[in-house]
Amino acid sequence: MRIQTRDFGGIEVAEEDVVTFEGAIFGFEEYKKFVFLFQEDVSEHFVWLQSVEEPDLCFILVEPELVAPGYRPGLPRDVQALLGPGEYMFWLIAVIREEFQDSTVNLKSPIVINPATRRAAQIILEEDYSLQHPLLANKEGGC
Repeated sequence: MRIQTRDFGGIEVAEEDVVTFEGAIFGFEEYKKFVFLFQEDVSEHFVWLQSVEEPDLCFILVEPELVAPGYRPGLPRDVQALLGPGEYMFWLIAVIREEFQDSTVNLKSPIVINPATRRAAQIILEEDYSLQHPLLANKEGGC
């Protein structure tokens, strides 16, 4: 299927690559269908989460291990039931600032995906994680 995107123009994506958000992205509850876009020349630790329904809606996600080694939040049972059984992937929403060194990620409310079911949700963790963790934190910094 062909979709329009803010950053990449018109692109082809496979229907089976569409992820459905069963637990909505906070503030964007009306959008449920997204695809992950990878740009190999950037880094495998960064992905674009592009809405299939709204071309201008796109989030930059960061792999947790890149910014918070040891980040292993507990996944509530209701979220497991929502996403189905399987292995879960966590991604962090990045806020890219004009001064890149001021960019942050949200450790408190990750995006959780079950690749087997293609279902996802943004959750609020009970653990004490930061909402504005530095994207460029040093590796010894912890969460």
